[in-house]
Amino acid sequence: MNISKAFLVIAVLYLLVGIAIGMHMGASGDHTLSAAHAHINLLGFTLMTIFGLAYRVIPAMADSILAKAHFWLHQIGAFILLVMLVLLLSGSITEAAMFPLAPLAELAIWVGAAVFGLNVLKNA
Repeated sequence: MNISKAFLVIAVLYLLVGIAIGMHMGASGDHTLSAAHAHINLLGFTLMTIFGLAYRVIPAMADSILAKAHFWLHQIGAFILLVMLVLLLSGSITEAAMFPLAPLAELAIWVGAAVFGLNVLKNA
């Protein structure tokens, strides 16, 4: 698995989703999903692009088990959290219904970021 390419390809998918939500909000005048739009662009596009570029620029980081752990923790955590945020903001679920899955998704993202940090310290 090419970690850099995987992060970058998925980042583009999140970018397209984020832009689509932004277009919908602009066309409808309904900005209910603005927080989800921001999170999709930040956790999805921006962070994954930075991670993908870091793994491309520092190949020693990409060739480690830490990179794979980071990739999957971020993918699973971000996807679950972002879907739940869209559902919450659209009124499809309540805040109480987000427990315990959303906190676990947040934890996965945090642990993934910590693993990325360890990888930087170890291999950058």
